[in-house]
Amino acid sequence: MATEAPLDRLLNRCIVAVIRADNGDKLADVAEALVAGGVEVMEVTFTVPKAHQVLEKVATRLGNKILLGAGTVLDTETARAAILSGAEFIVSPAVNTQVIEMCKRYSKMILPGALTPTEVLTAWQAGADVVKIFPSEITGPKYLKALHGPFPHIRLMPTGGVNLQTAGEFLKAGACALGIGGSMVDPKAVAAGDYKQIESLARQYVEEVAKFRSGKV
Repeated sequence: MATEAPLDRLLNRCIVAVIRADNGDKLADVAEALVAGGVEVMEVTFTVPKAHQVLEKVATRLGNKILLGAGTVLDTETARAAILSGAEFIVSPAVNTQVIEMCKRYSKMILPGALTPTEVLTAWQAGADVVKIFPSEITGPKYLKALHGPFPHIRLMPTGGVNLQTAGEFLKAGACALGIGGSMVDPKAVAAGDYKQIESLARQYVEEVAKFRSGKV
């Protein structure tokens, strides 16, 4: 059986969980809870202390069960460290063409962050696989729809402001996937080790995507 390409896997699952915390001790367990809830594409942000070690731990424990990425990658050194630690894709809050080039060199997906039309086009022309529209809590689904008009060929993933109330609206506006942080990977649940809560939230988001695809949203 042919292995599903990473980009196809991301687009087919449609949800990218953003995992962050003040320390990384519980994040492999968080990743496991997300998988139990049906979410298998996730990024560990480099705001997490010793993020490269967390990536290694998650990659070792879950292997091919997940598509693991690294987020908040600001430079080529961090991108390379993340890739060597097991990241299959890199996410950045901004457009750094050197980071895009680094990811292409290692044949890894790159999802740079952009906000303006110029930034979106620059990221895409530089080789972005998906352009992260960030911070989407400021702009919302209407802005994403406006960007999608002149750029129907560019894959756009809103991050920030995606919750159970807005997920369907972002998908209807043209999002190819959804970057979801604290509204799914609830910081209080992470701190308390409430993995059932994280699993439950993950399942609810998976259901929202299914509703959209069946025409019920």
